[in-house]
Amino acid sequence: MKNPSLFTIRLLGTMGLVGTSSTAWALSCDEIMNMVNVGVPENIVVMTVKDSGEMFSAEDIQCLTSRGAPASIVAQASSMSQSASSTSQPTPAPVVEERRNSLDEDEDVLGGRTNRTQSLPEEGSGSDDPEKLQAAIKRYRAKKPLTASKMLFEILEDKQAMGQDTKVHYYLGRSLEALEMYHMAQHHYLQVIRAGTGDPYFNYALPKLVKIARYTGDDSELIKIAPQIPANAYPRGAKNHLLYLMGVREYSKGNLTQARKYFGQVSTKSPLYLNSEYFRGVIYNQQGKLKSAVRAFRDVYREEVEIINDPRYLQEVEDLKDMALMNVARIYYAIERFDESSKYYDLVSRDSKYWPEALFENAWANFMQNNLNDTLGQILTVHSPFFKNDEWNPEATILRALTFFNLCEYKEVEGLLINFEEDNRAMVDEMRQFVTDYSSKEALKLADQAWDAYFGRTEPIDTVLPKSLFNRILRNQDLSGIVRHLEILDEEEDLIDKQRPEWRDSVGVYLKQRIERDRQKYKKRAGRLFLRELARQANKLQDLLTQSEIIRFEVVDAQRVDYAYKAQNADIGEALGDLSIDFATSVDYIYWPFNGEFWADELGYYHYTEQGSCK
Repeated sequence: MKNPSLFTIRLLGTMGLVGTSSTAWALSCDEIMNMVNVGVPENIVVMTVKDSGEMFSAEDIQCLTSRGAPASIVAQASSMSQSASSTSQPTPAPVVEERRNSLDEDEDVLGGRTNRTQSLPEEGSGSDDPEKLQAAIKRYRAKKPLTASKMLFEILEDKQAMGQDTKVHYYLGRSLEALEMYHMAQHHYLQVIRAGTGDPYFNYALPKLVKIARYTGDDSELIKIAPQIPANAYPRGAKNHLLYLMGVREYSKGNLTQARKYFGQVSTKSPLYLNSEYFRGVIYNQQGKLKSAVRAFRDVYREEVEIINDPRYLQEVEDLKDMALMNVARIYYAIERFDESSKYYDLVSRDSKYWPEALFENAWANFMQNNLNDTLGQILTVHSPFFKNDEWNPEATILRALTFFNLCEYKEVEGLLINFEEDNRAMVDEMRQFVTDYSSKEALKLADQAWDAYFGRTEPIDTVLPKSLFNRILRNQDLSGIVRHLEILDEEEDLIDKQRPEWRDSVGVYLKQRIERDRQKYKKRAGRLFLRELARQANKLQDLLTQSEIIRFEVVDAQRVDYAYKAQNADIGEALGDLSIDFATSVDYIYWPFNGEFWADELGYYHYTEQGSCK
């Protein structure tokens, strides 16, 4: 009668983290000195500079020296200066052909054009560049990105690039990034990437894309690019991120051994190292190598992380550690070591966003140990108003009903399940009808309308679906990244409107047109992912409704047996009436009777005193 899907050791919660860490940071002198001034350890600053993939100019080196940067940092930046790299040549690699992503069948991801004759670019203008391009780059280097972007836009619009298209796109991307217009910067970096690995700006643009993906939380562009580039052609500043994404891609295709190989190549110094180790634990588990899986998850939990001045990264690490604990608990549950399972669930922090989920799964572990009052107490917390809008967990009602069934409280079970079915049938009907409306190939092309129906700027449709269900669906990492990207598009439109009229009415018009086209593209992606998640949740809820009906049938049968037993033992009621029940409690606890009010400091500590009617 229990939902079997819970007992499959799965990657719950991974969508909240996968693909959200980055390994590349485009650094200026100011950014490096900010790290030094706030006390970031010198070795970490050196490693950050090394992993940035940045080409430092003579002015950058002079700036670091004059502002008192430690010698090791200046030395690292000098080794990555223009003069140090001017003699190196890129090793061109062929573009690997790949089927288009199913979410973007109308897009070409990487072009086959390569430029094998140019040497690596310098961070400045070349003497052979058109005069206006030299002037535009000079404006960018002078920290005047608004003027530079206008000049670069005019070069592209008037077709004055003279074979330097990717250079113009690259510096236009840099200028827009400096203006905090990250999506449009991404668009122009992608134009460079589509030129192929042989283009001299390829190795500079790709780390910039990684940085923007880190900011947006949306890896959808990178995950299309990664398989089309030979691994030996990955730029240093993007290598770990791309290897990780290749692992994610192979994992999603079911190629577990190949995925594990990619994850194993991610550097131990990369912010994505823990994510990779976590995935390796998941893969070991799916391959039946339980000891290796537990070892990998424990390593994730115990790993000491160097302090990085990035609160979002540190939060991701904490979330990942909590998920590792939960997966160890699930493994012990699957091999029926329920007491060990409970111990690991108990280690999940109360402050964790995964704590309600861990608490519910722990309720199952207690149920399997016949700790029924603990189970009921944990479900009471999960059903508390604190989690009403955030936690979609209809299965908790089924577990509550099963627990009361084991206590022979049949009327309680019947009431719970009748209400459950009445509340949820309309939800299933709405979800299934909505998904059906977009099930045809033609209708799926209008997936942006499916997104707008529930999340559009205009008034959403009337719905019986609760807020908690939408929050559950939006935890899908791919979907949440796209949602964040859509928000960024809105933010960038507002930024455009705030600029000077001569820029807003020229470059701004072009940018808004591009943003609107991309908005429709991202909304289609979001709509397709939303429809998939909605269908999955509808199937899950229908399965629970079926289980509810089966349990109610079992209740009727149990009641029949109970009535027959009592009819044959008429004096049992009098004997039970004479029982004296002792509610003595441990001296280690203070017990307060529950009066219907929930307090945050009491969550997780509720304990029922149900004696049951089975006697």
